[in-house]
Amino acid sequence: MANRAAPDIFGASSMGYALIESNRLEQWRSLLQDGIGLHLACADEQTLAFRMDDHQRRIIIQRGGQEDFVAVGWQLRDQATLDEVLQRLQCLGIEAQISDPHEAAHRGVKRFWRVVGPKRMAVELFWEPLLTDQPLEMLNAGFITGPAGMGHLAITSRKPQQMRRFWEDILDARASDHIVERIAGLTLDIDFFRVNERHHSIAIARLRGLPMDPIRTRIQHMNLLTCSVGELTDAFLRCRKLGFEMAHEIGEHPNDREQSFYVMSPSGFELELGWNALVIDEAQWQTTSYQGISLWGHRPQKTGAWNSFTTNLGSFVQGLRSLLKPEYSPL
Repeated sequence: MANRAAPDIFGASSMGYALIESNRLEQWRSLLQDGIGLHLACADEQTLAFRMDDHQRRIIIQRGGQEDFVAVGWQLRDQATLDEVLQRLQCLGIEAQISDPHEAAHRGVKRFWRVVGPKRMAVELFWEPLLTDQPLEMLNAGFITGPAGMGHLAITSRKPQQMRRFWEDILDARASDHIVERIAGLTLDIDFFRVNERHHSIAIARLRGLPMDPIRTRIQHMNLLTCSVGELTDAFLRCRKLGFEMAHEIGEHPNDREQSFYVMSPSGFELELGWNALVIDEAQWQTTSYQGISLWGHRPQKTGAWNSFTTNLGSFVQGLRSLLKPEYSPL
């Protein structure tokens, strides 16, 4: 980053909303409203919008053919924090464009500034969400949001160092820990980064020794946190009853000790619902490396040699396709 005196803004940002593009609106409505248990705030031919707290919109599905996660809204503490982030972007030569009123209302914020982030995912910076005191109508009793945000993103990358620098230079992200996972004879390195007390808001995964990206979508998964193990298991049973495939059934991670399940979304990436994720004490925390992504559980719903073969073959083919075009990085 450019040499200048800059305040540390660690703890002043969080994941605020998600924007997804899909032509499978009915499937998304079923998953998020009837499975995960969110409040459906808006539904028309072009848009679904969901609430989980007093924010008018937390997850937005807009009609379109990408079938992908297209933008993450990143909430900053106040105008001073936004000004600092915009100055950092300018110093790094990254252009930020201000939203128009329609775009901002679509996301449930007063205004935002958009930058093209790693893997061409839009990172949309805001600090004033539009709030509502209308009662929530949800199958889930509640979700963990607040100053630490609505969850986290996991992203696969062929340029993990550049992606890490993006979050460190712009938001003062700190490394939480590292996991080494063996999958089908390959080694996956996963680094976890926090921007506030939540154990991680961004996870960056890479295949060791292979410059391939086995994931078609911009993210591998998005995480939400519910308030109890009962709400977790109820949502798991609802999603399974609705016919959604469980990429990984309920299990526990070794680093943040979160218990969770992963359900396949209609757009092809995974949605993780968890509870009881670790809150970090900065005075005591030490970075650690773990072997394996799960302490227990997290088994795939589909098992057997044929399913393993077709899944690994699909990932390998996608990895080969990724070699045909460069991965975009703003740094």
